[in-house]
Amino acid sequence: MLASLGDLVEDVIVRLDGPVNVASDTHARISRRRGGSAANVAARAGALGFTARFLGQVGTDSIGAALVADLDDEGVDTSMVRRGGSTGTIVALVDHLGERSMLTDRRACLDLHDPDPAWLDGVTTLHVPFYSLAGGSVAVTAGTVIGWANERGIRVSIDVSSTAIMSEVGIREVVRRLADAAPAVVFANADEAAALEVDGPLAGALTVVKRGPRPAVLHRIDGSTVEVDAIPVPGVNDTTGAGDAFAAGFLTAPAWNDDPVGACQAGHRAAAELLRTRAGR
Repeated sequence: MLASLGDLVEDVIVRLDGPVNVASDTHARISRRRGGSAANVAARAGALGFTARFLGQVGTDSIGAALVADLDDEGVDTSMVRRGGSTGTIVALVDHLGERSMLTDRRACLDLHDPDPAWLDGVTTLHVPFYSLAGGSVAVTAGTVIGWANERGIRVSIDVSSTAIMSEVGIREVVRRLADAAPAVVFANADEAAALEVDGPLAGALTVVKRGPRPAVLHRIDGSTVEVDAIPVPGVNDTTGAGDAFAAGFLTAPAWNDDPVGACQAGHRAAAELLRTRAGR
């Protein structure tokens, strides 16, 4: 079982048809869907037929109920989801060139506290986006659950998540928190890897650098490096969640820790499958 600890929010996707007309109107296409990096990983794992569990908190509002129901529909175990406060929202601005900017209001996600050891029952891999280690009650909770996972021999996966969060926390502190987590695998995109000056295993873990349509780079724990080709998907102007889909595909691949190249190929397939649903939109 894969357990993913972190955010479940409403994503509001704003696709701009051109540059923003400051202090006036700008034509856009606006849609809403389930979001949150941790929830995305659990949902994609469930869609791939893998047993997945989401650990996190949403509000007591109708939006939170709908988001949990959506995860249920994907086959995700939501029996341990906490309810309290109001559900968070992320607004993703996708400009006319395809560049994304995120406006985040995580709300209830930050308030997850009082973890239960039962959250890890039956779990073989625990995935935690770095968002969940950056601040709020959820950071203390995530640290505790990661410690329990390491004590039980459960493999820990960390996604570095965001250059903005890294800047806020501080690079040296990010590296320290990653080392404390003692992960088996770390995911980062190209910008995050550059900020961390990744040139080998990060925190002693298998390190996967996702580079969009370019080959992913695997830094094995023995110090060797290999590139794994991505799968081209033309006509995509919204890549939101593709990195999470990649992580889900990787972590649900058989024996991913023994065959990281095969797992990376599975990650590319999962990301491409998601992106094909966005092509031409």
